[in-house]
Amino acid sequence: MLSFQKASIDDIYLLRTLAREIWTTCYPGIITMEQIEYMLNWMYSAETIRKEIKEGVYWELVYLENMPIGFLSITCTNDGIAKLNKLYMKNTHHGKGFGQQALSHVTNFARKNKLKEVYLTVNKENSKAIKAYEKAGFVRSDSVVNDIGGGFVMDDYIYRYIIK
Repeated sequence: MLSFQKASIDDIYLLRTLAREIWTTCYPGIITMEQIEYMLNWMYSAETIRKEIKEGVYWELVYLENMPIGFLSITCTNDGIAKLNKLYMKNTHHGKGFGQQALSHVTNFARKNKLKEVYLTVNKENSKAIKAYEKAGFVRSDSVVNDIGGGFVMDDYIYRYIIK
């Protein structure tokens, strides 16, 4: 059974370490190593994570028997919508139902906080994640291509889950 622990400034090093391990084992073949490095430096710098935590972005570490195996982050808007910014598990823990447990945790978080919807973006080539989101009841609503600088784009689908 997974447990979830709210991350703090003190957890930045662990979050960055997990991100590097997960991204460099899960994303080759989906995006280039150059884009992986660019995105790690952009989204997972100590400054970026510290700023997000201070601004109220909700970061959590995911544990299995006291061992960190992943993390997630959620931003809640004033109009009752949560954006699941990140949900990542170590590659060695894929296919074991942990992603579904984490997605259930996220939708329960939204329910508990009286939100009406959770949405996320996922790389169009990330078939494992897409399958997991659809299994959890998320529905594809759109597709977007966003220029993220450095000559790179994020070519994503948008998925939504309406809280009932």
